[in-house]
Amino acid sequence: MIPQDLKYTDEHEWIRLNGENAEVGITHFAQQQLGDIVYVELPAVGTSLTRGQTFGVVESVKTVSDLYAPVTGEVVEVNPELLSEADDFKPELVNDDPFGQGWMVRVRLTDPSELAGLLDAAAYKKITEEAG
Repeated sequence: MIPQDLKYTDEHEWIRLNGENAEVGITHFAQQQLGDIVYVELPAVGTSLTRGQTFGVVESVKTVSDLYAPVTGEVVEVNPELLSEADDFKPELVNDDPFGQGWMVRVRLTDPSELAGLLDAAAYKKITEEAG
């Protein structure tokens, strides 16, 4: 359940590069640890993110957890289905499809070289096994 084509953080976020933009979400391991997601707080389009800084919150039936930016950049899109004000509000997408429809934000990277400092799938798998 750890896709090979993504990069990961120690805090259990993933990032998928697509040109100069990247999708960001939380991993299967993270959503499993959190339990049923009931609310997601995400930044507005245009917000500047700083690598390692908090950019949102995920709330589950068990706990509340901060989201940390894997890279520095500008939010260019927010997953509309995760927003509580959306008509088709579906926070459960984070549980059902964390690496697909449960993505959280799309970011225009300021410094693509930051990706080199993230974990590959093998290194992330080792972290989850140790935590697990």
